[in-house]
Amino acid sequence: MFEIPDDNYVGYFTFFGTIVGYNFVKYDALARTQKRAMRNELKAIATLSFVALIASGYFFFQLQKTTQIIGFIFLVLTLLYTLPFFPNRKNARNWAGIKIYIVALCWVGVTVILPVLDAEIAITSDFYLKCLQRFILVFVLILIFEIIDLQTDDPHLQTVPQKIGVKRTKILGLCLLVVFYFLEFFKTNFIQFQLIINLILFLITASFLIYANEKKSRYYSSFWVELIPVLWMSLVVFFS
Repeated sequence: MFEIPDDNYVGYFTFFGTIVGYNFVKYDALARTQKRAMRNELKAIATLSFVALIASGYFFFQLQKTTQIIGFIFLVLTLLYTLPFFPNRKNARNWAGIKIYIVALCWVGVTVILPVLDAEIAITSDFYLKCLQRFILVFVLILIFEIIDLQTDDPHLQTVPQKIGVKRTKILGLCLLVVFYFLEFFKTNFIQFQLIINLILFLITASFLIYANEKKSRYYSSFWVELIPVLWMSLVVFFS
């Protein structure tokens, strides 16, 4: 979208860093509590994560200094999401109502801010609009997960559906998707094919949001909704 060359280190850093970060968030507690009885699957995940950590560390040191600093900040956010840094406090993942904002912010940081900064592209209003669009889209995608997980989530998490109900959550998500789409018209570097991509994203994400409920299969979110970013990338590549 910003015409950044493909042979940049940020993409490799992001790829391997995502493997490390995701596995750390998902399996850290399980590995620590079942250290003596770790299954072969967990050992394989730990090995993959270690290799990815080495690779992401290598590519991290190839980045611009400014990019490294910003990348470190998002690393701290990821650790804060998993580990209880403060006495008598849970990790940020379990802080009431804050999880969705941390996840969306990390997406924006890693997929927009880091590549643009490392490529030393001029920061314009288009950059801020893209950050806002990315935050909104990821926020809405997480709303779908929160609706699906409504029956299993701890009530103290105060997720959006827990606080305002499923119907209002869907209305909120649809309104945000409208904002996401029309923000494209405010960009100075207006690209027509991006409107087509955003319209497809709008329709697909809105459909998944509308039909989301607590009784849906776990594959509804953990497979189909997870595929939306993959479809998104495929559309960008196709239209480019």
